[in-house]
Amino acid sequence: MSGEISPGEKLPKESELAMKLGVSRSSLREAVRALTALGVLDARQGDGTYVTSLEPYLLLQGTRFVVELLEKETLLELLMVRRLLEPGATALAAARISDFDLSRLRECLRRMDSASTQEELVEADDEFHSIIVNASGRPMLAALVKSFTSRTFRARIWRGLTDEEAVEQSRRAHNSIYRAIERRDPELAHAAATQHIAEVESWFQSKFESSGSVAEMNGGIA
Repeated sequence: MSGEISPGEKLPKESELAMKLGVSRSSLREAVRALTALGVLDARQGDGTYVTSLEPYLLLQGTRFVVELLEKETLLELLMVRRLLEPGATALAAARISDFDLSRLRECLRRMDSASTQEELVEADDEFHSIIVNASGRPMLAALVKSFTSRTFRARIWRGLTDEEAVEQSRRAHNSIYRAIERRDPELAHAAATQHIAEVESWFQSKFESSGSVAEMNGGIA
């Protein structure tokens, strides 16, 4: 935290570090294991222990894992969080996205149109949004959005399998987002992303209310 050991640097020898910190070597090993699990350290067999890059996508991996463990009833809340974060990232992307990333977005749209399974469609969908949030230029924001969207992957497959109209609505929404970004219009991109996520959120809300129980949707969300 003090910056004394920087990202990419190797930690001192175990005996030296334990003495410097005033702790036992067994306590130090426990700390190293904990920090390795958190993505702070990288223990390399036969080479030593290094500080990782400390990039947000590494440090927030634990958040993604915790999100996966949340109860199914939190799906709507996850969508709400996504609706708060992702439109802002989309607006930022519209102002700074490269021509190369625009071509990648077009390829994702093509894959969505030609997908023969719901899994293929949702994979292209995920890549589409990943390209956008990465193009926002805000690594922390991108990492947070990705940690919350991973939990809805199977739910979106379930949605596509049960409602063909929803699939077409999703394709139209992605095209609207792309057009707004292509025009380099942050406000329009923000609005298009908000509308898309709100539509998905509304669809699941209606299904939950009509089914009376999230448990009835286990096949698509669990």
